Amino acid sequence: MPARMRLEEVAPEGYRTVMELHAYARATVDPVLLELVKLRASMVNRCAYCVDTHSTEATEAGEDPRRLFALAAWRETPFFSARERAALALTDAVTRVADAGVPDDVWDEVTRHFTEKEAADLVMAIIMMNSFNRIAISTRKVPAVP
Repeated sequence: MPARMRLEEVAPEGYRTVMELHAYARATVDPVLLELVKLRASMVNRCAYCVDTHSTEATEAGEDPRRLFALAAWRETPFFSARERAALALTDAVTRVADAGVPDDVWDEVTRHFTEKEAADLVMAIIMMNSFNRIAISTRKVPAVP
């Protein structure tokens, strides 16, 4: 399936804005947590390009591949801390926001583990990843064949 366009070339100013949000997320969210959020959102959105990119980056950064594989069924595994679980639940809710919004129980769990500023930064990171998923999916960006 060929790519439709390279959005970063066709609309560089808009793409640069999304990249600035990515830089913000990298500066404000714990790097391990950020990689989990990026990969989980990409799995939920079924973005092949981003799943490939973020699983590769997380592995290269030293993340345990077993935890990365388990993100597909994170609720059923013992591999994630309570803080990570709160972030993953928020990632799922924000990514699927049209289904049920962000339920109060999900938000309450986030506020148990994150300060208000950390929660805000986490929401921004989830929004950023969903933006990149939508860019990659709509333009048919595909991972390179190994």
